[in-house]
Amino acid sequence: MSATHKLARILATRSGAGIELALATESGQTLKVLASQDQIDMLVDELEDILNSPVEPGDDEPPAAA
Repeated sequence: MSATHKLARILATRSGAGIELALATESGQTLKVLASQDQIDMLVDELEDILNSPVEPGDDEPPAAA
């Protein structure tokens, strides 16, 4: 598993039938991924669940990779 990097910004654009995400880190690295609309819907649902859940002590750690 690679090291965790601090997110600077996310850019999203439609690319054909998919959606391209560009994740930029504070160190200047950029990762581009192409996702389907269904994958973006699942990502939005997961982020909403996280944002709506109570913060637990010790939640400073990144989640384990799926």
